Amino acid sequence: MLLADTLAPAFSWNPVADLREMWAYPFMVNAFRAGAVVAVVAPAVGWFMVLRRQTFAGHTLSVVAFPGAALATLLGISTTLGYLGACLTAALVIAALRERGRSGGAEESAATGTVQAFALACGFLFVTLYKGLLGGPQALLFGTFLGITTGQVGLLAVVGAVVLALLAVIGRPLLFASIDEDVAAARGVPVRLLGAGFLLLLGAATAEAGQITGSLLVFALLVMPAATAQVLTARPVLGLALAVASGLTACWLGLIAAFYQPYPLGFFVTTFAFAGFLLAHLGRALAGALGRAVPRTGAPA
Repeated sequence: MLLADTLAPAFSWNPVADLREMWAYPFMVNAFRAGAVVAVVAPAVGWFMVLRRQTFAGHTLSVVAFPGAALATLLGISTTLGYLGACLTAALVIAALRERGRSGGAEESAATGTVQAFALACGFLFVTLYKGLLGGPQALLFGTFLGITTGQVGLLAVVGAVVLALLAVIGRPLLFASIDEDVAAARGVPVRLLGAGFLLLLGAATAEAGQITGSLLVFALLVMPAATAQVLTARPVLGLALAVASGLTACWLGLIAAFYQPYPLGFFVTTFAFAGFLLAHLGRALAGALGRAVPRTGAPA
């Protein structure tokens, strides 16, 4: 008991000392590196996802990440490859269903939901067949920083760099198509190809975010930073910067909190991201109230 007490980390209110203590452990260094990659890629892609109103597709991809990682664990291969393979495959399926359901949104939504339900059932099957530690499914669902290796960080960095590079290439036409798809198509923008390509980027970003938050809480880094940024500004460049800053803050604060508290990492990341979303709404409300009060004070003039 005394040995466990001496080994348990304690928060000292000295940021330099606390960071040195955390970064003395290789798994925490890898966690911060992976968190930095994920917290940049996921909010950037998530900003376009929120703008395009494709959060349901993003949620489906996050659910699909669970059976992908569970199957990888069952087969004894890297869970990162499982996340990526399942999410990219599901992105292609959703893109195909989206093309078939263009004439009716209900058909597209129902088909996407069917894929989601089947994928979740497969995930539970793979977990049942797996005979390893009972903590495995919890880590896949709610996230952990204990199992991130240097090789996984390198793979995440490569995938993240490719996703950001492709997003930079298609960013302007994708923004045009996201705002007004009909006008963009009339101007010669390949909206269908852009839509399918973006879903692949969304699948890769979802697979990356699942490494930190887990499959069920992947929206913490996909939706909340992007939604927070869009509450504060409608400018694309500034909004993307604010989304990335919000994601980095939530991810790193979540890692620090999870290091000192025995609770899931995904809970802390989600909590800090949600707090940022609430603060953004509060700040906007206060700014609006002050803006209405200033003209009244100068009304006599």
